[in-house]
Amino acid sequence: MQVSHTRSALSVSFDEPNLVGSAGLVPLMELAAESGLHSLAGRQLTVPTDKGANAGAKVAALVAGMCAGADSIEDMAILRHGAMKRLFNACYAPSTLGSFLRSFTFGHVRQLDSVASRFLAGLADRAPLLGAPTDGDPGFVFVDVDDTIIEVHGYQKQGSGYGYSGVRGLNALLATASTSDTAPVILGQRLRKGSVGSPRGAARLIGDSLATLRRIKPALSTRVLMRADSAFYSHAAVAAALKTGADVSVTVRMDKAVKKAIATIDTKAWTPIKYPQAVFDEATGTWTSKAEVAEIPYTAFTSRKKAERIPGRLVVRRIPELNPEHGDGQPTLFDTHRFHAFFTTTDPEVLDIVAADATHRQHAIIEQVNADLKDSALAHLPSGHFWANSAWLACAVMAYNLTRAGGILAAGAFTRARTGTIRAKLVNLPARIVSSARRIRLRLPESWPWHQAFKRLFTALHRPPQLA
Repeated sequence: MQVSHTRSALSVSFDEPNLVGSAGLVPLMELAAESGLHSLAGRQLTVPTDKGANAGAKVAALVAGMCAGADSIEDMAILRHGAMKRLFNACYAPSTLGSFLRSFTFGHVRQLDSVASRFLAGLADRAPLLGAPTDGDPGFVFVDVDDTIIEVHGYQKQGSGYGYSGVRGLNALLATASTSDTAPVILGQRLRKGSVGSPRGAARLIGDSLATLRRIKPALSTRVLMRADSAFYSHAAVAAALKTGADVSVTVRMDKAVKKAIATIDTKAWTPIKYPQAVFDEATGTWTSKAEVAEIPYTAFTSRKKAERIPGRLVVRRIPELNPEHGDGQPTLFDTHRFHAFFTTTDPEVLDIVAADATHRQHAIIEQVNADLKDSALAHLPSGHFWANSAWLACAVMAYNLTRAGGILAAGAFTRARTGTIRAKLVNLPARIVSSARRIRLRLPESWPWHQAFKRLFTALHRPPQLA
């Protein structure tokens, strides 16, 4: 595009065929190819008719478009402007990709889930997605499970309905993995009807996600802790995590059994914790806080057979109940409290009561992943076909993990940055194509503020082979 500015007018002409608007896709898609995306999709997917031809290239095109910011099928045209066709071999028309997605069935979506799982393992071989535990850290890998409603509009969306949030949409169930010093990656995903209950299918997803985690680190020596809110407090979900050797930390519903157990806690067993408006006393090394925690031994699911009951700890946090009639938070006449309890199987010597409470509260990190996805590919579910939207979700997860791996290789501030930040600063990078000695070269902007990070990403994928 050429722009000429005079005193009287500004004229624009679209006549530059050598411009590339998303040069950062080059190293990302090289990373995807090296991690097996194209070959895995081409081998695993069996979508019938001509719509499923070249499945590997079509899945790669969908992932590339999402990495560049596409949030609908029409937006896939972002791959076909300027000189993009000189950089990439398969720049499909949006209509072709839409027909490909609409050909998916339940079985094809499960095949794509398998591709996403193995693709994540391939990325982990090339980027330290889960880092390494620090000295003093118990070495936990946190697997967080949660669902979110993706809003849709119109009545042609198969499976859409009003869920727990009161918003019309479809329900996406996600499982993420993170450590104390790394940002989350997504281990597994499922798209469900909008009116479905949160725990439906959670046990299967937890089992599959923990198997994926073991595939990422076959000799995983660190502990795995599965965290979830009260919607996933069920024997099936907890047992699925324990079966793989993971510990659990799950919020419990305040039913009669839990209330009865809380009533048995000694009044001297409560310990103040760091919480909003807390004050630390350096002389005694303790917190002066309204929030306090206590724990007692607890056996979950006592209504089931004896062999199916699960022993552990019930960690309870209490906060004074304030008088709702006073906006200034005036205390009530008698001491009353609000309680928040969660069930955990972690060893008290590894996570004491205070650490267990703080660790469980960090489960909220998965909400950032939900927001990140909705700020990119999941801003819309673009098709009226349920299985097409399910395939779209799987591709969105692969794009998220690929962008996250690229940020880790770029290092610095991008290691834990949102994918939107990585996309804006490293992916949507303008460039001009020039040819020299029959080689394509990219000329990038001078004084690009993040050129060092892009150079680290590019260099990480073009290291010369090491001699034995």
